[in-house]
Amino acid sequence: MTATFTGAATDLRRTVLPNGLTVLSEYMPGVRSVALGTWVRAASVHEQREKMGISHMLEHMVFKGTPTRTPKDLALALETLGGSLDAYTSREHTSYQAHCLDEHVGVAADVLADLIFRPLLRQSDLDLEKNVVLEEISTVDDTPDDLIFELHNELLWGDHPYGYSILGTRESVKALTADDMQALHSTAYHPDQMVLAAAGSIEHEDLLEHLSRAGWSDIAAGGQSRLARTAPPELPPVTSHFERDTAQTHVVIGSRAMSHNDPRRYAMTLIGTLLGGGMSSRLFQRIREELGLAYAVHTFQSFHADTGVHGVYVGTMPENARPAMDAINEELARISREGLSEEELAAGKNQARGQITLSLETPASRMYRAAGAELYEEPYLTLDEVLAKIDAIDGEVVAEVCSTMFAPELQTVVTLGPSAP
Repeated sequence: MTATFTGAATDLRRTVLPNGLTVLSEYMPGVRSVALGTWVRAASVHEQREKMGISHMLEHMVFKGTPTRTPKDLALALETLGGSLDAYTSREHTSYQAHCLDEHVGVAADVLADLIFRPLLRQSDLDLEKNVVLEEISTVDDTPDDLIFELHNELLWGDHPYGYSILGTRESVKALTADDMQALHSTAYHPDQMVLAAAGSIEHEDLLEHLSRAGWSDIAAGGQSRLARTAPPELPPVTSHFERDTAQTHVVIGSRAMSHNDPRRYAMTLIGTLLGGGMSSRLFQRIREELGLAYAVHTFQSFHADTGVHGVYVGTMPENARPAMDAINEELARISREGLSEEELAAGKNQARGQITLSLETPASRMYRAAGAELYEEPYLTLDEVLAKIDAIDGEVVAEVCSTMFAPELQTVVTLGPSAP
């Protein structure tokens, strides 16, 4: 089944193969490259606590070789052609991606099929790769402005998988076995559990032909239900300090937000940008330019299938942590109480329109957008339709989001440094 979604700024094609694989593509004239990626609906939100980190470990393990390619062969296949091969694990998906010239799409499709569907998953490779992931965990532990977000997630979501570390813990990683890898792979790594998206110098029919030649159409559907996930519970906000001998005190002040499918996320993104998304934002001007309390201060948002998170990060000298937190809370209270002025809202819309338009100039960004709409079961919107959503944000929805999500008393606060602020 093939469908086309055509608009003033896009030509997205969608085909569902007989084995259940959803294939998306968007042709971009004027470029020579193609971004090609596959998303598997298996990630940390689907894990049991004792298997925390298994999805991320499997993402590593598929690169350890196939019956026809060594790990070095997989690395060389695209790099010798000037392309790249990469992967990541998020809270809700695991993704494998290639970026290459249009003349090498067939190679990319073949390499991705090989490592995704035919990994060796040997115990000897796992024993070695555990050391790599343990080093990755140590890197996070030694990077306080990364670690602070891990700690905030744990407190915000409690025992729910949204609060799990994507990397896992040292104990859970050490306990993983090759049988665990095989079990997850046989359960989730099937075409009907995946979305494949491409963008750039590739026509849809040519993409389907490359996939067929690489064997994607020959892989049997798994016939299993998607991995289960549960919605996180409502937890009260908490404040916690983690003592660490660091030069700075790192602070995250944040709370739950709406899910990816909630239309208010457009307003949330706009508000977050005006509050702390750039040099002209309220927090940057107040905390850095006026008070000189920090070098780095910014807002963040993530929208998931069942919920979301938003907040503010600041890193500052320990003696400046409390004044910085007080100033941030003053801004949160003000925006919660007053919302945005008409002038700010208009400026925010202009900024959002420009940022969104500029963000879609690369094949990778178009690939991500197409895959995201499919994964979250949303209608695919053209650029003009997205910009219309921005234009439609009004003062009423902004006031509602500000008043219900930004008040200081709603925030979970985590600090990391030599002493509690």
